[in-house]
Amino acid sequence: MLRTVNLSKIYTTEEVETTALNKVNIEINDKEFVAIMGPSGCGKSTLLNIFGLLDNPSEGEYHFMDYEVSKYTERQRANLRKASIGFVFQSFNLIDELTVFENVELPLLYLGVPSKEREKMVIEVLERMQIMHRKDHFPQQLSGGQQQRVAVSRAVVAKPKLILADEPTGNLDSSNGEEVMNILTQLNEEGTTIVMVTHSPHDSEFAHRIIHLFDGQVVTENYKEKFHV
Repeated sequence: MLRTVNLSKIYTTEEVETTALNKVNIEINDKEFVAIMGPSGCGKSTLLNIFGLLDNPSEGEYHFMDYEVSKYTERQRANLRKASIGFVFQSFNLIDELTVFENVELPLLYLGVPSKEREKMVIEVLERMQIMHRKDHFPQQLSGGQQQRVAVSRAVVAKPKLILADEPTGNLDSSNGEEVMNILTQLNEEGTTIVMVTHSPHDSEFAHRIIHLFDGQVVTENYKEKFHV
């Protein structure tokens, strides 16, 4: 599903040039659950942004679902992103002025899904995430665990092929964090590819494979035995 070839990302200012990613070669298969780990500043979030078509590489190739997308325009990236990718962030990134229902509905509005179908899809995912009873509440009226459930609901409501999770349990206590990881595991078992950036060794154990980055390069890849092919 995802493949990079000598992928590099260089940020340049008037005073300094910073290499965030340096000739990264990664392949992630359909329906895989991959954790990306490494110290702060090693390039994890930069890589996730490129995977999510939020940024373009400076050099190299990025293949997404059989398309070579590294030179796509912003409009091309946006069209592919909204149809195929769901995002889960550490900080939830919910819109305070919208209710739970409206936050989850947003991706379907961007996709032009008709009103009745939108309502059905939102209700279905809110019930699945056990947050339907909060559908008319606003984000600030929810606990952290509830907010992350809403964020996951928004990420999956359009049934994307790929979910990108950036420290999805970073702002949660252990109990709520465990719930979120179990939800991601269930989604993966149902066929969704998941790529997760995490500092948590505990969370990484839910993945099939762990990719370690250091100074913008892949240094190790560890498979869990039963998933190694």
